[in-house]
Amino acid sequence: MKIFAIGDLHLSTAVNKPMNVFGMNWDNHEEKIFSDWEDRVSDDDIVFIVGDISWASKVKEAKADLDIIASMPGSKYMIRGNHDYWWSTASALNKIFKEDDKMNFMNVNYQVVGDYAVCGTRGWICPNDIRFEEKDETIYKREANRLKMSLQEAEKAGYKKKIVLLHYPPTNETMEKTMFLDVIKEYRPEHVIYGHLHGEESFGLGIKGEVDGINYHLVSCDYLDFKLKEIK
Repeated sequence: MKIFAIGDLHLSTAVNKPMNVFGMNWDNHEEKIFSDWEDRVSDDDIVFIVGDISWASKVKEAKADLDIIASMPGSKYMIRGNHDYWWSTASALNKIFKEDDKMNFMNVNYQVVGDYAVCGTRGWICPNDIRFEEKDETIYKREANRLKMSLQEAEKAGYKKKIVLLHYPPTNETMEKTMFLDVIKEYRPEHVIYGHLHGEESFGLGIKGEVDGINYHLVSCDYLDFKLKEIK
């Protein structure tokens, strides 16, 4: 079993939202992603998708994009991104795909993948980020608490090896201490996987590589040149 990850697919099968307005590197980005996916992923493998999955605003529209993902090899574990307006609740989405045990939508709960407990939530922008406003404080604290609850339950169940999925990076652009980093430091997952950051000017704003024994992975699809990253 191999583990792969990618984020920010920004699929738009049912809506007119071409991504090449953000740069010519986005030309045919969906074909690039799914071609690489089919070439490298087997049905026994795992694929984590860390949000911003579809530009749809309603589940009915997003279903076309989700069906494409469902047709790809591997078991998929997904969390919500800030642009996933169609996402109602993880439990409601899991019911839609109840006949497909390879489609898993996550929030607050944890999932077991091999020896790992996989814990995930959307996350949020962090204090002292240039865009952080007073209204963001409540969401920031709620998301950090959701991550803690997920990791806490996994640890209670006896899982020592853990992976964290987030949409937002777990800190701000100056890498300051945050509630997310506090939770990560307390429960010490082996890997923290996130997306959200786009463009050369933003890629350097996310924590990457091994820090204090924890491996941080930025997997925004344009950062990965529209190829899945294998998590080792």
